[in-house]
Formats: sequence, structure tokens, C-alpha cells
Amino acid sequence: MADRTFEELLADGASAPVAGWDFSWFQGRASEQRPSWGYSRLLTDRLSRADAMLDAQTGGGEVLAEALTRTARRPATVVATEGWPPNVALAAQHLHRHGAAVVAVADRDGLPFRAGAFDLVASRHPAVLDWKESARVLASGGTYLAQHVGAGSHRRLVEFLTGATAAPEVDHHEQAAAGAAAAGLTVVDLRHETVQTVFHDVGAVVAFLRKVVWTLPDFSIARYRPRLAALHEHIRAEGAFTSYTHRVLVEARKP
Repeated sequence: MADRTFEELLADGASAPVAGWDFSWFQGRASEQRPSWGYSRLLTDRLSRADAMLDAQTGGGEVLAEALTRTARRPATVVATEGWPPNVALAAQHLHRHGAAVVAVADRDGLPFRAGAFDLVASRHPAVLDWKESARVLASGGTYLAQHVGAGSHRRLVEFLTGATAAPEVDHHEQAAAGAAAAGLTVVDLRHETVQTVFHDVGAVVAFLRKVVWTLPDFSIARYRPRLAALHEHIRAEGAFTSYTHRVLVEARKP
């Protein structure tokens, strides 16, 4: 992208698709390191043991659809929830073909299911953590499996754009363990890693911040144009901009 102007790159980022969790647009422009545990592989395995499964905050349903394709045995009941309207339609497109239901529900509105309805509750990147609701809809002996995004993720990128020092980082995995325990769940696996995201042009940064909106909630090109210009010059000089994010794997059981 070295031959593209700042304005051209901004226009690219502004027009990039933002629905769902398909990141193919970023190929060659940004790369994200994956945690070593392989969430998709773990989900595929847990699906083969479940009879009724809920995928909370499924995004565009891509991760669940891939796992359903790979699993040796599908649950009899598969339900996904999603709160962002463009993602609801995309999730239905990906999941209905696998016999899964998609329910539109805002992330903070609770889960509209009876207590003990599922023996597997999963979520790859829950934007809102509601341990009480997850535990309520789990059957006795059921499994909670999720890959949380730690607070303070992409701190370096946020600090570069805002010029402000982010709040001190918290102990992400201890926080997850405490949340699970408070909801009456027993943690059986808890892992955490710091992984990197490498941006090769400022257009990729713009597209990323439009897609992963909780990274910098007040982001707009107009608001951050001067700092985006500085980031563009940084990438031209250094070849890339590297940011870091935290991932926490939590697997817990309901007694």
C-alpha cells in the first residue's frame, strides 16, 4: 500500500464491510495472531458432546458454522443470539443451513430461554459478560466455553490515537475466574495470552475500528483525522504498526 495516498487509504477503510466476523478484507493489510489453544477446535469438540447448545453473541455466525461443519456429531438443538441487526441477518444466512436458530437479542437484555435449557453455552468474543444469565440457562453438569477479550486490549493503538494514557490493566484471568465462581460455576480450564495485531496501512486501522467498535467507541475519521495522519506517517516510516490484545480462555462446569 506504499503507493496509496492518505486520503485513498482513508476511503478504503471507510468503505470496508463491517458486518460479521469475516476478516478476509484485511488480508495483506493487517494480521492478527491467534491464541495457541485454538478456540474453534475446542468448540468443535465440545459440540460433539452436547445435546442442546447456545452460542451467545455469535456475531455473523461464522465461527459456529465452521464448527458445525467439522463436528463429528451435531447437537439436536443449536441456538445463537446476536444483538447487532446487520449481524443477525448474516448469522441467519450462515447458520440456518446447519439447522441452527438465530435469535435477535440485545447483549445486555438477558437470555430469553428457560433455566437449564442448554448443556453447552459458548461465546467466542462476548462483548458483554453476564455470568448470572449464562449460568442460569446451563443445565446441571453443563459446560461454559468462551474466549474473552481482556480489558485494555489494543491499548497501544488507543493511546496513539487519543494521546491519553489508558487505565491500568486488570488481571483478566483472575477476573474471569471470580465471575464464574460468583455465578456458581466451577472453572476447569483457565488460560490467558497476549497476542499481536499488525497493521500495514492506516486504511486497515480505520476498517478495524469501524468493525470492532468497542476498541475506541467514539471513533470517527473526522474526529481522529490528525492522529490518523500521524499514524499513516508512522507506518510509512516503520513499515507497520503493532498493537496488542489479551485473550482469556474459560471453560467451566455447572455443578
